[in-house]
Amino acid sequence: MPDDALHRQFPVYVPSPGEEYMSAKQISHFRDALINLKNELSADIERTVQSLQTEVSTFADPNDRASQESELALELRNRDRERRLIKKIDEALARIEAGEYGYCDSCGVEIGLKRLEARPTATLCIDCKTLEEMRERQLGK
Repeated sequence: MPDDALHRQFPVYVPSPGEEYMSAKQISHFRDALINLKNELSADIERTVQSLQTEVSTFADPNDRASQESELALELRNRDRERRLIKKIDEALARIEAGEYGYCDSCGVEIGLKRLEARPTATLCIDCKTLEEMRERQLGK
């Protein structure tokens, strides 16, 4: 998962005692983390495109061909998921520039550093996200 890769390469932010929420240091940390993750995902997508352009192999055996198509479908599904994550990263970077990063879109409270470390693209606090998920389950989505 991309979030796991983020924590292997980017250290978790530890605030100083009494540090203000979303201080300049925190904003800089999350901006760097988001940009780093976006660059990694973009490189993965580019590698996939390059490999698709260079790897043109047709297998005579139907089983080999089916395996190749299955692998390709999985790869494309993963890249599509990464493309959507890049869009969320861009939205998070825009919220940083607008001074809205780190605050819940629904109720306006602090999302929290631990939640943002786990999911730097989060737009909802844990309470609002929990309510949203409960509503989705009730509606059967």
